Amino acid sequence: MKHAVILAHPKTDSFNAAIARTCVHTLERLGDTVILRDLYAAGFDPRLRAEELPTAEHFAPAADTAAERVILADVDSFIFVYPFWFNAPPAILKGFVDKVFSMGFGYSPGSGGLEPLLLGKTLLSISTSGAPDHWVNLTGALATLQQAFDNHLAGVCGLKVLEHVHFGSIVPNITEEAVHDMLEDVGRRLGARFGAARAAAD
Repeated sequence: MKHAVILAHPKTDSFNAAIARTCVHTLERLGDTVILRDLYAAGFDPRLRAEELPTAEHFAPAADTAAERVILADVDSFIFVYPFWFNAPPAILKGFVDKVFSMGFGYSPGSGGLEPLLLGKTLLSISTSGAPDHWVNLTGALATLQQAFDNHLAGVCGLKVLEHVHFGSIVPNITEEAVHDMLEDVGRRLGARFGAARAAAD
């Protein structure tokens, strides 16, 4: 399989960055191909311009969007890694989805509406928040985001949602032991899910 790990966090020493690296190392150990797209490091512009809108007479993707689509063209699984900011993905990730997964990559016009173009591919999300897990679940913040972001993106583009893993209480004084345990959890989850998929394919 070929995976794209898409990281949306501005700090290279963040817990999110460590999660992304864990994803890459785990999947490579399984023998899969992995590409890491660090949106902040790449300087991705999340702004959708007027000339990029499918409603424009002569619309076309921006250069950075076109480049990302080439890189992601043969990917089998997308793994989003990001923090909750106001209980939503960072603007850079939302803009990435708006631009890259739009008309011509994620879907195309069809006789009955939109035709998904990413059928057979999967989406797995790993998010974090400073708020504890019980608060994120009790308030419905995670469920709301999953419905509005994960499930909607998957429905429009034809992706299969595998899982949304969330880690709460990610605060500045978090212990190294807690970080280690959560990163091990990420590795176990990916190993179980994609290792099993590889075994079934073999």
